[in-house]
Amino acid sequence: MNITYRDLIDQTYYFPTEEFDLEGDRLRFHGVPLMELIEQYGSPLKFTYLPKISQNINRAKDWFAEAMEKHDYPGKYYYCYCTKSSHFRYVLHEALKNDIHIETSSAFDINIVENLKSQGLVNDGTYVICNGFKRAAYVENIGRLINEGHRNCIPIIDNYEELALLDEAIEEPFKVGIRIASEEEPKFEFYTSRLGIGYKDIVPFYENQIRDNDKVELRMLHFFINTGIRDNAYYWNELTKCLKVYVRLKKLCPSLDSLNIGGGFPTKNSLSFQYDYGYMIDEIVNQIKLTCEEGDVPPPNIFTEFGSFTVGESGGALYKVLYQKQQNDREKWNMIDSSFITTLPDSWAINKRFIMLPVNRWDDAYERVLLGGLTCDSDDYYNSQQDMNAIYLPKFHSGKPLYIGFFNTGAYQETIGGYGGLHHCLIPQPKHLLIDRDAHGELQVSVFSEQQTAEDHMRILGYQPQHVEQLQASTKNAN
Repeated sequence: MNITYRDLIDQTYYFPTEEFDLEGDRLRFHGVPLMELIEQYGSPLKFTYLPKISQNINRAKDWFAEAMEKHDYPGKYYYCYCTKSSHFRYVLHEALKNDIHIETSSAFDINIVENLKSQGLVNDGTYVICNGFKRAAYVENIGRLINEGHRNCIPIIDNYEELALLDEAIEEPFKVGIRIASEEEPKFEFYTSRLGIGYKDIVPFYENQIRDNDKVELRMLHFFINTGIRDNAYYWNELTKCLKVYVRLKKLCPSLDSLNIGGGFPTKNSLSFQYDYGYMIDEIVNQIKLTCEEGDVPPPNIFTEFGSFTVGESGGALYKVLYQKQQNDREKWNMIDSSFITTLPDSWAINKRFIMLPVNRWDDAYERVLLGGLTCDSDDYYNSQQDMNAIYLPKFHSGKPLYIGFFNTGAYQETIGGYGGLHHCLIPQPKHLLIDRDAHGELQVSVFSEQQTAEDHMRILGYQPQHVEQLQASTKNAN
């Protein structure tokens, strides 16, 4: 009988895959021996495999190059990294090795850009695309960046008041883009995105606020779909509407030369994941060129803002199964040594699913289980895979430790989970490793951050002696 976990995977998926293979009964991720990491650094454990960031950037650049050559496309392609997916220094340093540009979403992003410029990783030729609703600090920082010579900083106008605020903050002529408020899929609770300016209002906005302003040059139209770039009627319909706006606007505005199609490339969330990235890019390039030719305008330069696609597949989280609880005649709960709410918040907040596999014991018999986190919260659990309504793992045995891994977790989880801060039930933030390869392909592992301690939490909560003394002093002075 085929009863081992290895048998289950062989019967269900094509395995091994590009990312995963086995060494004996132990799992490897991009050739990284995960059990060796656990044996050396313990669990729970988070890691980032840096080479995957560069790999995905160059895959996308190659797909666009092939599509543009095939369709004899006259414009250029610019790959921007969407920083909100992960602002960490190690991510930006790896991404910027690949001749890319940056998209920002809030004021402090500009401080990061300035830091990167001071290190020579970003220069005045690097495009900085500034999205998001722009409060005073964001406007001030954008103004400072442009005033200090960064002419390829392009703030994307999100509402009718932003242009006047930017005009006041920026001393010299500057470039802008306009974001289209896309219409969302019917499943959403709202019809139109809160971000940007409506399709019908784009041209009037240009005519009323930009055309006669000698200080402002419109260079970019920005288009983004919340559900991402998918091969369905909704996406192609919205792209067509966007292109019609571009053609109409281009005929009125000679300086307009770029179309930003945003982000939204998916990341792998199961071993059965299928998505034809090359086909989608080929068809997008083809549709842009055809529409522009029909409208008798030159095709634009194409910008993308890939965030999750850039960094998501570089991340992973490793846990130990501490204990099994049989709560009724059908449900077995495997308790992990951390929390899903705190370390994989998307699994709790938006029911996102990641690739989940055991790290060891692949030759053991398997069972169906539920996974529970350590917090005293009924929502701290993980109950299914993306492609099946169940979780199967090697059978729990108190004398044979079982470790599990969640993969492609590199986007958003650290920032949404509150890196370095307080977590639900004061569950500590795990140790985080950075994994790279040297010029000879040898693995290089370093500790980015240690697991949080009680002292870290006490300091944040104000229980350390100096905080208590400061509080007492301020109370005494107030009285």
